[in-house]
Amino acid sequence: MTLARLVAVCAVWGVFWGSWSALLPAVQTQVGASTADLGLALAGVPVGAIPAMALTGRLVRGRERAALAVTTALFAAAVAGIGFVTGPLALGLALVGLGAASGALDIALNTATGRAERESGRRFFQPVHAAFPVAVIVAAPATGLARSLGYGPAQVLTVIAVLVLACAVFALGLSLGRGVQPVGEPRPKGAWRQAVVLGALAAGALVIENSVEQWSVILLEDHRAALTLLASAAPAVYMGALTAGRLTAQAMPGLGLRTLYLLAGLGGGAGIALAGLAPQVWLSLAGFGLTGLALGPLVPAMLSRAAVGDQDGRLVSAVSTISYAGFVLSPLLVAGLSAAFSLPVALALLGLLAVPLLGGYVAERSAAPK
Repeated sequence: MTLARLVAVCAVWGVFWGSWSALLPAVQTQVGASTADLGLALAGVPVGAIPAMALTGRLVRGRERAALAVTTALFAAAVAGIGFVTGPLALGLALVGLGAASGALDIALNTATGRAERESGRRFFQPVHAAFPVAVIVAAPATGLARSLGYGPAQVLTVIAVLVLACAVFALGLSLGRGVQPVGEPRPKGAWRQAVVLGALAAGALVIENSVEQWSVILLEDHRAALTLLASAAPAVYMGALTAGRLTAQAMPGLGLRTLYLLAGLGGGAGIALAGLAPQVWLSLAGFGLTGLALGPLVPAMLSRAAVGDQDGRLVSAVSTISYAGFVLSPLLVAGLSAAFSLPVALALLGLLAVPLLGGYVAERSAAPK
């Protein structure tokens, strides 16, 4: 039941973010925001998330179960509140609160998952993180259907908030110990340096992931003349491959972090380059699928590595917080590269962010016992 409770929380988190992309046009109309107003309001999410993640990392130690339930409940309240805002300023403030709740939930979920792994000796990060993309794939079209039936943001978000709150109650049943764990397996030498490196490498992977989510449809519609329906399948192709990669890694315990570095460095880099530069729609879709398949298992595996010997959850929190920089930098990076070159070239150039992952493969190989 521990895995089921963690998966449920991650899934409802993904339900909101999948629905949010489909609700944005309706929310923009509801608050009377221009495109510039909406962009400024959306910046409130990372503004709220980053300090909340740093603070939550300090507060959750030894309280992982309660922290997960509380942050999930706070996220439910933040989700419900957005449906009732009536102006751009109110939306921006609400999104700061949403970002704070989402960032806190991110840290609480990862630290709870790390503790569950250490106490049970089982691997949880891959299946837990696989629930997020599945939820996004389901929620986005479901929200589109709800909108077509005449339901507005307040109604959709209220339903989602109720689901999130139910999962907060469900999380209270997690079988986790209390207090900071007694030192059993010692924290590896150089663990803090390793956490910074893991976080930085994960941030590069998340830049690519976020770019696919934000720009893949625009690429296919504006630069490949794809029909809207076909272009809109690009994020789903990526998310489906992401899920497949994580479940495959879970089913193959021998697929260690070193191998995942190699697959992500080669497949992730080649996939996003193919997606950006391919002359045909189906090749771009194949590129997005390859990118998701190769990158999907990497971040959960990094978090699992950080959890080794991390009795107080500090290292997992550090990796999660540092890696979030990828979501912050992604839109700025792609926008800047697109202005200098073009969107297809910009996405292809993101493949360079996968090169450092090959350095991770070399480092893991050097550190492996002879």
